[in-house]
Amino acid sequence: MVGIASPPLSSALEAQGRRSPRSAQARQGGAISMATRVQPWQLCPAGSAGAEALATGGAASPEGPGRPGPLQDETLGVASVPSQWRGVQGIRRETRSCQTASISTAEKAAQTRKHVDAQVQTEAPVPVSVPPTSLHDDPRLAAFLRRVEAMVIRELNKNWQSHAFDGFEVNWTEQQPTVTCLHTLGYPPAQGQGLHVTSVSWNTTGSVVACAYGRLDDGDWSTLKSFVCAWNLDRRGLNPRQPSAVVEVPSAVMCLAFHPTQPSHVAGGLYSGEVLVWDVSNPEDPLLWRTGLTDDTHTDPVYQVVWLPEPRHSHRFQVLSVATDGKVLLWQGLGAGQLQLTDGFALVVQQLPRNAKLKKPPRGETECSLAAEEAALTRMPSSVPLRAPAQLTFSPHGGPIYSVSCSPFHRNLFLSAGTDGHIHLYSMLQAQPLASLQLSHKYLFAVRWSPVRPLVFAAASGEGDVQLFDLQKSSQKPTVSIKQTQDESPVYCLEFNCQRTQLLAAGDAEGTVKGENKEGMSQLLR
Repeated sequence: MVGIASPPLSSALEAQGRRSPRSAQARQGGAISMATRVQPWQLCPAGSAGAEALATGGAASPEGPGRPGPLQDETLGVASVPSQWRGVQGIRRETRSCQTASISTAEKAAQTRKHVDAQVQTEAPVPVSVPPTSLHDDPRLAAFLRRVEAMVIRELNKNWQSHAFDGFEVNWTEQQPTVTCLHTLGYPPAQGQGLHVTSVSWNTTGSVVACAYGRLDDGDWSTLKSFVCAWNLDRRGLNPRQPSAVVEVPSAVMCLAFHPTQPSHVAGGLYSGEVLVWDVSNPEDPLLWRTGLTDDTHTDPVYQVVWLPEPRHSHRFQVLSVATDGKVLLWQGLGAGQLQLTDGFALVVQQLPRNAKLKKPPRGETECSLAAEEAALTRMPSSVPLRAPAQLTFSPHGGPIYSVSCSPFHRNLFLSAGTDGHIHLYSMLQAQPLASLQLSHKYLFAVRWSPVRPLVFAAASGEGDVQLFDLQKSSQKPTVSIKQTQDESPVYCLEFNCQRTQLLAAGDAEGTVKGENKEGMSQLLR
């Protein structure tokens, strides 16, 4: 008998356990279950009793000892082995943590552009209410209506039979502006001497108009006698040929100006250079003040006089005079009938600003005359120092300027009229004119702004007409053109009435109105 050596049982069981997939599952479950099937080739047929006992399961064979019994499958008991791995892992468990940096936060804001909300609120609707019941006594009202019924019916019948409005048609079209002549005023003695109306002025009440008589053309100035005449238009029985007041003056009167608060006081400038103030309400002795022929007096004709309030006493006024000798003088009236010089300005060529565009005179007499005139002004004695008034010069006209008018509504605007027939509209802020209008082919002697209409002005021309302009409607042609003289004799002066703003006074050289050929008329236009 040959014995076959076999691996030990424990080794075989271990190897079988490694090869069995169930053993892996059993290990994963925490216990190992082992079942062994004994194969015949694994047992030795001859061996020790221990081997036989193992083959027979520990029981003797029925055939007796020494003979092996039949092989049988047996299931052995389950051996449980508690898992130590989880316990070891539980013991070795550690806690770990990490802390991040603190979170930083920031706030940002954006501001939009400022806005404004506008709302429109209409008026709350007025609830319609039922008119209250009349509290009149119905019986008495009925009795009154019965009494007047016959009278009302009679008057209605008369109106129905009347023909007063036959042919009347309502004209809804815009009416064209019209100008009508109210009065034609004149002084025959002055007209007989061939004098012109050189200036007109309204008093502070607007009821009295005064005119000055003189001459603006050639004449005998040494023997010329002149007049100042005034008419009260509110006086009953007005005689246009007979003034309310007449003042005789030894020299031609070139300009007039009524006092701003005293209705009867009027100042005038003479051709001789004197300045006088009269009271036309005192016909016996009308002269109040005069400058006299002193070193302070003008040496050339005075063409403009203006009343100015004193700086410290607004109720007291001074007289400002302007003459062709280049001096602007300010006079104060004294109690002794004398006008005293308080301030003055002198205009000479060397004192003009550099922006003045003056034509250089030709060599010879003209240059010598200008030098002599300048020397005379600088050497002329005066009780007060005369300052240079010119600060800015403007673009010139094509000839001498006869009239300047400042706007009563805008402090920087003024008009000028000259012998070139043009009206220039200037601004104090620039040298060049804002507008230039050619109104006439002859001289323009006067221009005045309207005291109530900011864009309306009037101009007097050498062609015998007065032109009214409204710049809002047209800046090229006049709104109204008034033919004052039929023979085209010049209109020398005009003035608006500040109290009765619909009135305008204009004075001319001959004053022919309504077919009359008279000189020295003052025409009132509305």
